[in-house]
Amino acid sequence: MDARALAALAANPGCRRRALMDAAGVDKGAVAEALGSPARFGQSHFAFSRGHAFEARVKADGYSALLRLLGADGRAAAPELGAPGPRGRVERTRLALAEAEPGGWTLLDHPLLALEIAGSTVYLEPDAVAVAPDGTWTVVEIKSFPILDGAADAQKVGAAARQSAVYALALDTVAEGRTRPEIVLVCPRDFSNLPTAERVDIRKQLAVTRRQLDRLTRISDIADALPEGTTFDLRPGPDGVTATRPREELAAAVECVPAAYAPECLSTCELAFHCRDRARAAGRVEALGRSLRGELGDLTTVEAVLAAAHGSAGEPSDPAVAALRRAAALRGEALAAAAGPPPSAPLAPPRAAAEALDADALGGAR
Repeated sequence: MDARALAALAANPGCRRRALMDAAGVDKGAVAEALGSPARFGQSHFAFSRGHAFEARVKADGYSALLRLLGADGRAAAPELGAPGPRGRVERTRLALAEAEPGGWTLLDHPLLALEIAGSTVYLEPDAVAVAPDGTWTVVEIKSFPILDGAADAQKVGAAARQSAVYALALDTVAEGRTRPEIVLVCPRDFSNLPTAERVDIRKQLAVTRRQLDRLTRISDIADALPEGTTFDLRPGPDGVTATRPREELAAAVECVPAAYAPECLSTCELAFHCRDRARAAGRVEALGRSLRGELGDLTTVEAVLAAAHGSAGEPSDPAVAALRRAAALRGEALAAAAGPPPSAPLAPPRAAAEALDADALGGAR
């Protein structure tokens, strides 16, 4: 898992399918392609290269541009964070944070943090962490989308804030209370490649992400509930190359893990189009939106909703059933009013009616 995957899980903590596949390192995009429902989003190679080039520019010349944006005067300490293996890098990051000199700036370039999620250790790598002279820690997130006239795309800023909230939670495990509840978001200014920065308050994202991640089911519990031999391998042959797995077999393996589809998944999960197709085929109401699903209570299918609305199912004491029946009655009244009463006499042909009107007009003129 990474911070982006954890942020998506925090937005939809009930999806065991994504939790298990991300924890197992499954290529969900390849699985969706094999299932015939490829993802229609993703970062292009051009955007990926542009992002790396912009980050390199921000950190060039001894991090001079980044330090200026942070408000630091002069140079900052930049400890070496290299170590063998992820655990070694995590421990080296802990030591660097502990050894940061008070009264000066310390900049950690791509530190590695660890966070326990659903019984699994997740390693997270923010773009940078700045240690201020007062000893507080600030997550620095570098993105290649522009800030135009002091404003950036709200959806992209929100995604960066949710991702950074995961980094801040991981920093809190090192020393609680030292991580600032805001991030420094560095982006290109206007249509240039010059970096500019904005401070983004992430207190709301921190609270939501912490609460949602605590609700995740342990990965081991999800795996224990799977049938023996379940695999998402696309080529399960002896050598892993020659055999291509049948689509039906792969789909059956995916269906072994419960999903919690919502329309918001379409912009965050590679399997969203497959899950949407399955939800629509089964007539599940979550395909219509998470808020509607919450309001309908025990009515989980469109068939059950229609039956409750027409009085053939459901308890009248159920608020959802009562609201549906009231809505059905109002709809019936509106359709009846729109149809109007039947005409009492046949209408005259258009030409005869016009001649009658002309005669009346002439008589009035006389």
